[in-house]
Amino acid sequence: MTPFAALHHRPGRPLLLPNAWDHASAAALAAEGFTAIGTTSLGVAAAAGLPDGAAATREETLRLARGLGRGGFLLSVDVESGFSDDPEEVAALAVELARAGVVGINLEDGRADGTLGPVTVHAAKVAAVKAAVPELFVNARTDTYWTGQADPGPETARRLDAYQRAGADGVFVPGLATPGAIAELAGRLTAPLNVLWSPEGPGLAELAELGVARVSLGSLLYRAALGAAVDAARAVRTGAPVGPVPGYAQVQALGER
Repeated sequence: MTPFAALHHRPGRPLLLPNAWDHASAAALAAEGFTAIGTTSLGVAAAAGLPDGAAATREETLRLARGLGRGGFLLSVDVESGFSDDPEEVAALAVELARAGVVGINLEDGRADGTLGPVTVHAAKVAAVKAAVPELFVNARTDTYWTGQADPGPETARRLDAYQRAGADGVFVPGLATPGAIAELAGRLTAPLNVLWSPEGPGLAELAELGVARVSLGSLLYRAALGAAVDAARAVRTGAPVGPVPGYAQVQALGER
């Protein structure tokens, strides 16, 4: 078991995975003591002026991975749906990421139009990646809870069962936030369960009790940073106090990490 995989097998101690979008954000999180860091596809896409989830950021994702992959922390990269529906093309991307030092990927079945890709296609992508790079941690994500279904539970279980059989090392269900549903799903899975932290959902301690193995922050930090930047500009305009903010030398030092 790789060091990154081992972080998903600590009962009662879920991996809290913050998500970065550039060198400085990753370096700041590493300096705070986070040994494993993910990337946020929304942050990468928005920073480049591109849409998220539309297979438009393959090169930006690779560029960021190459810059962060040797950063002294365990790096997991959000690759949307693999930027292709061809399993071999997705596997080729996984090989490039692994060469850059990436230890895990997040691979989703959601599409830009809000629908879900076929189970068989996504399972084939998972299997192709695991065949090409067995040591890469594949976190297979399903967006069933974001499709507006009245009862996404059965479809979620069906998809996760298929992804586990295909070799997924972990499974991710963003939007899953009800304690009972979380506990039920965690209890029936063989792979570690990853959920997205939500201000309306259980806290980290309760998620640990429910059997969650990994808690991701997704685009939260990127959106918080954007909000803080606008708030600071507004404060200067209105004469309100600004801060606290990192100093120039502190941020400059992040570039030397």
